[in-house]
Amino acid sequence: MRHLTALVAVAEERSFGRAATRLGYTQSAVSQQIAALEKIVGEPLFERPGGPKPVEITRAGELLLGHAEAIVGRMGLAGAELAGYRQGKVGNLTIGTFQSVSVEILPSVIKRFREERPDLQLRVIESDMQSDLLQRLAEGELDLTFGVLPVDSEIDLDVIELAHDSFVVISPLDTDVARGRRTVRPEELIAMPMIGQRAGDACQATLEGGMRKAGVEMDIVFRSNDNSAVQAMVRAGMGHAVMARLAVDCDDPGVLVREMVPSIPPRVITLVRRAQSHPVPAAERFIELTHEVCGEIMPGAFVPVRVA
Repeated sequence: MRHLTALVAVAEERSFGRAATRLGYTQSAVSQQIAALEKIVGEPLFERPGGPKPVEITRAGELLLGHAEAIVGRMGLAGAELAGYRQGKVGNLTIGTFQSVSVEILPSVIKRFREERPDLQLRVIESDMQSDLLQRLAEGELDLTFGVLPVDSEIDLDVIELAHDSFVVISPLDTDVARGRRTVRPEELIAMPMIGQRAGDACQATLEGGMRKAGVEMDIVFRSNDNSAVQAMVRAGMGHAVMARLAVDCDDPGVLVREMVPSIPPRVITLVRRAQSHPVPAAERFIELTHEVCGEIMPGAFVPVRVA
């Protein structure tokens, strides 16, 4: 590459001295590189008239110059693209997500991310099952995925806590539970018909475990992993639901949304990546922007940057 770069510089400058200045070499170094290249190809590449007269490229030099310009140009492009990759501005980034994050957090993050890095290809995969997202992460299909604690995997992971999302009770408007009060006690939900997410969901497991420790065994009469479907069933009077606040449409006039006191442990929203010595540069900026958005959307629940 040094030989070809020297060939292009001398051909364009028509001077070994000016080519040396352009490349940051000594003139003797450029002369040696051209001499070595001529030895490799077995033909003189420049006519050297001496004195102040410019050097002239030979026919063999012209033939080689076309290839050299293409190769040097491609290497320059490769260098520029690698620099963009190191800065997280080009390349590909694939994110895993789940429903409430897709609705409340991810749109703001993506908007800011795309404004900063319009040339980076961003792809998002959503799944209701955390185990599916973690499997995709392990197989290299995802660079990052949102999740909730606990995060169980057979591979080493970096788990970055984002926010503590507290659980709230939503009830039909005509219910006696929480009527006229801002809070609901867990024991008030004993034997009440409950709407929940499907068994095996990480959030639902956290929720049911917390309720069980509070002395409440939930009587689930309908399950759906669609948050809006859960809320619609509550609105219809089928039962009550305990949901993470981020998953609730608190502006819904057809339901009552109340705090649970005493509260059960919140779900902890995380970003998860494979533990690696060379993290994807764009992923680092995505994590930073996600922290910014979580701090704005969930200021009271925001977790400062910390990797578990």
